[in-house]
Amino acid sequence: MAANSSLSSPMDPLAREKNARGIQLIEDMTRNADTVQKNFLSEILTRNSDTEYLKKFNLNGATDQETFKSKIPIITYDDIEPFVRRIADGDRSPILSSLPISEFIFSSGTSSGEPKLIPSGREESNRRHLLFSLMTSIINLRNFMHVYCNKGKF
Repeated sequence: MAANSSLSSPMDPLAREKNARGIQLIEDMTRNADTVQKNFLSEILTRNSDTEYLKKFNLNGATDQETFKSKIPIITYDDIEPFVRRIADGDRSPILSSLPISEFIFSSGTSSGEPKLIPSGREESNRRHLLFSLMTSIINLRNFMHVYCNKGKF
């Protein structure tokens, strides 16, 4: 089918540029996911090395994946629930995070039927907003391609 140059784009140029940057960020992060995740874990361990929770595992300043896997056990929510309750009750000391807790999120449900209280800080909130923005970019790009292709542009 021939391209029809008289058809207008369903998305303005600024929106297309924003979506393209979002898609590029996703591609960059997924192309190097292993490195991104290792660096992120290192940042978390470094930033939170003085928290009450991590101090008990004697990391001795180590921030690498191998030390983390060998010293930090797999846990359940029940294992950290007393720490979460202390934070919810107003304890502002660095218990689970060196960053301030700015909100609590309730889980959508559990096997026990009770939602879990999840402490969250501004940084996590910013990550959720970034993720939402990236998802929006993908959805917009797919919608754009669908409309654009159906109008005979490709």
